[in-house]
Amino acid sequence: MNKVIEKLKEIDVGEVGITIYSTKERKQIIALNSELISPLASVAKVAIAFCVAKWVDDGLVNWDATVEEVSFNPEEDSKELYPHLQNRRTLPLREAVEVMIACHDSYIARCIVNFCGGWEKLNQSIQSYYPTINVTENPRDVKNKAQINEMIDLIIHIYQGYKTQPLLWAPIINGLVRQKGDIKHIPAHRLNHMTGGLENVAVDIGVMGDFNENPYIFALGAINLPNRFNSQVADSKIIEAMELLYDECLKQ
Repeated sequence: MNKVIEKLKEIDVGEVGITIYSTKERKQIIALNSELISPLASVAKVAIAFCVAKWVDDGLVNWDATVEEVSFNPEEDSKELYPHLQNRRTLPLREAVEVMIACHDSYIARCIVNFCGGWEKLNQSIQSYYPTINVTENPRDVKNKAQINEMIDLIIHIYQGYKTQPLLWAPIINGLVRQKGDIKHIPAHRLNHMTGGLENVAVDIGVMGDFNENPYIFALGAINLPNRFNSQVADSKIIEAMELLYDECLKQ
């Protein structure tokens, strides 16, 4: 496992943090800069979905409720993943949440948040669980951010919630399973995650390994990187670290 950390430390410009949780050992098994605050980019959509699921659990909204005035971000991949939904102008809340995550769709996110009462209300609810998490309509906003140790707790909560209440958490898990963020040497069905990226930021949270056989849960953030559109060095190191983590997962 130290190889994962050593590989990330090879990123010599910027800051990187990671936390890894073993569902087999039921504990955090490694952490590096876990208090680092990172922009969330598209990963904020998982926090939005978490909040909605909590409201469903509390009876404040219903997964079958209708989200209206739906539109899809043409720059994302809903045409490929959900071609049958393209002419829809309403969606059940459960489908809207799944599409938002699977397609990183900020337009759908806006529709969901408007349905639920707005960004201020949503943030107040999220921050009652995770004080450092703040989400914004613009995923590139610098105020759209979270601490890595709260990101990991968020995804652990969702994973464990699905194990005990699958119908409640299924829209989120379905989105994580369907989204396309593959890493070359890791089978797609063994990496159920949500990535986010900006010019100088990379972030990733998710479940690695066989979903039903003691997977690892992880949260990673890297900030102040060299321009990622011009330099792929940091991205390459992160991919190598994820591949090393997958090797460790196979050894369990």
